[in-house]
Amino acid sequence: MARKGQVFQQYTEDFKMAAVREYLEGSASYNVVAEMLGIRNRTQLKVWVRKYQNGEAFDTRKGISSPIKGRSRTTFASIEEERDYLKAQVDYLKKRYPNLVKERN
Repeated sequence: MARKGQVFQQYTEDFKMAAVREYLEGSASYNVVAEMLGIRNRTQLKVWVRKYQNGEAFDTRKGISSPIKGRSRTTFASIEEERDYLKAQVDYLKKRYPNLVKERN
């Protein structure tokens, strides 16, 4: 799991391919190749080799245009329609989490 403030190393496709070739063509272990190329963890090299052998792409996240996941935003024909939609959301949340609703005196 990522820690707060952790910085991830990003490797190019060419670097990944060179690392996989180095491992497959050489007689060195994962540890030796990873240390030689400056890869932080040998497990990352193992993943790249497995993906190469299975014919998968190294980075399956490419093609995602937005880092925000989830349902796309809803479009509305009028302001009133949007208002009603938002009211329904608020009512749902009030029912779902009644302890968050404070009563006014």
